[in-house]
Amino acid sequence: MKTIRWGILGTGGIAHKFAEALTSLPDAQIAAVGSRAKSAADDFARTWKIPHAYGSYHEAANDPETDVLYVATIHPLHCENCLDCLKAGKAVLCEKPFTLNAPQAAEVIALARQKRIFLMEAMWTRYFPVFGKIRDLLAENALGEIRLVQVDFAFRPPFDPKGRLFDPALGGGALLDIGVYPVSLASMVFGESPRRIASSVTMGRTGVDEQAAVIMEYTGGRQAAITFSFRYESPLEANIIGTEGRIRIQRPWWNPHRLTLTQGGKDKEIPLPYLGNGYTHEAMEVMECLRAGRTESERMPLEETHRIMQNLDAIRADWGLKYPGE
Repeated sequence: MKTIRWGILGTGGIAHKFAEALTSLPDAQIAAVGSRAKSAADDFARTWKIPHAYGSYHEAANDPETDVLYVATIHPLHCENCLDCLKAGKAVLCEKPFTLNAPQAAEVIALARQKRIFLMEAMWTRYFPVFGKIRDLLAENALGEIRLVQVDFAFRPPFDPKGRLFDPALGGGALLDIGVYPVSLASMVFGESPRRIASSVTMGRTGVDEQAAVIMEYTGGRQAAITFSFRYESPLEANIIGTEGRIRIQRPWWNPHRLTLTQGGKDKEIPLPYLGNGYTHEAMEVMECLRAGRTESERMPLEETHRIMQNLDAIRADWGLKYPGE
């Protein structure tokens, strides 16, 4: 594949950012876009010079001139859209959270494996150079035994009861929108599911979680301490702490470009610049995997994607939170 042809399902803000990333890659072409409204698809296509615009996700998924589909729709549609793309024989990159819950994730993964088609979660942080360096340092045992992952992620969006952040019917709440990032980081660092989860949550007026603190306990008493919220602005920092050192990442969820490694009481800043607008890296990972004939990414394995969804399910089960239709 000299040029890999992309289709995009969804025309929201993140779809625009991903389209911008694709236009910076000489070996990528955006061939199609789909939206629930034809007018939105037409506007998106004009902005990014896309030849085919469709007024349904199904039509875009079945466009014969695409090799891979990027699913950037609302959370409750991820499962349906991914299944549609896979049934059409198309590789899929699906935005986080991968699905609304773990059973849906298992269904999508099973179909991809049955059909031997590439599938990957678009957890964009996983593909940044900063996170690649973290994986290298952990593999080198640079921090000794990891004892604690400490993460915060909070911002204060304007309240809109019908918006995707606050509407239960759209999979709203802080857990699926931003809590998934620190849960994913803990999963990457510890490489297993927690043995025990304890949490405290503040529910909002629309019935979704707006603030939470979560403790996840792993084998050997190792822990992840996570906070996330829509009710305040936080420092946006992640710390990975071991017996022989620690890593600090500032703003790990917003284009991180350096980390601080502390060993023997001395800090060392390591610059790790990213390409384009940051979404470039996940697109490059997909295209590299497709050219190599892989059906999943080593950086974001499907088993881990499913495990993360199980963790999210366990957290909200403790709160008694269910989304409409579950």
